[in-house]
Amino acid sequence: MLLYILKRLLNMIPLLIGITFLSFVIIQLAPGNYLDQLKMNPQISEETIKQLEESYGLNQPLIIQYFKWLLNALRFEFGYSFSYHLPVLELIKERVGNTLFLSVVSGLLAWLLAIPLGIIAAIKPNSIIDKFIQLFSFTFMSIPSFFLAFLMLLLAVNTGIFPTGGATSINYENLSLFEKILDRLWHVSLPAFVLAITSLAGLVRLVRSAMIESLSSDYVLFAKTKGLKDKDIILKHALRNALNPFITLLGFEIASLLSGAALVEIIVNWPGMGMLMLDAVLSQDLYLVMGGLYIGAIMLIIGNLVADILLAKLDPRIRQREVEGVLN
Repeated sequence: MLLYILKRLLNMIPLLIGITFLSFVIIQLAPGNYLDQLKMNPQISEETIKQLEESYGLNQPLIIQYFKWLLNALRFEFGYSFSYHLPVLELIKERVGNTLFLSVVSGLLAWLLAIPLGIIAAIKPNSIIDKFIQLFSFTFMSIPSFFLAFLMLLLAVNTGIFPTGGATSINYENLSLFEKILDRLWHVSLPAFVLAITSLAGLVRLVRSAMIESLSSDYVLFAKTKGLKDKDIILKHALRNALNPFITLLGFEIASLLSGAALVEIIVNWPGMGMLMLDAVLSQDLYLVMGGLYIGAIMLIIGNLVADILLAKLDPRIRQREVEGVLN
């Protein structure tokens, strides 16, 4: 397993470099930069602009700028934000926890609901329950997450069912630990519900189809002839073998949750990376954009690594093939 993890980590190094280099080039190719906004201010002299360009290294060739940034980024030193005049790492620390919290809560909610709903639909295919679950799945698969976020925000504003804006209450610091946990869960409920529902819709269909295929397999029929209970057959045999494709999808789910979270955060005013990155892009804050992309890429890579490890744990054949590839 250790060799398997080491190989996966080594494969992720060029991936991280490729993502950051491509992002850096695209940002630099965009017309203008943050300092162009300062040039419009008559109170700022050209000498001051040149000094700023030199201090930030913006007067150097693009490839040199990138490698200087990369060497600093490997030490998690992302420089200073042009617009906020604060270290980029400090700004990211304030927001990344909220984005991770939102993604984890919505992901857990989606998976905890998708598995039992998919099993119920697979046990009784083409029944009323199955048709209702499929109708639910098709409906919310066709609704974009941003549109659902607008609808839920409108509902929250008019009814007060969900809190809007902010990650905590005003008196958060005065609450007990248990009350703080409940308060955080209450404030994340709106964006988490939106992300969970849109993710759940697709997962239910996948669980249903995988379970139907697994329940009709030879080993399940053999288990039935041995007189095993239906509960044991479903949970210990059919579900275990049906989970492999979903562990593979876990990495993609993390990616979709993180990308979807950014848009939902902006709509519902959740203080995560989404709003921070939007402000950075609009103001052409190069180092803040790159710092956010770097952290986002690392989170996606870690998510895919976790999915690979879980898949190898469930299926030793995958682990054995990877180890043999390393040794050869």
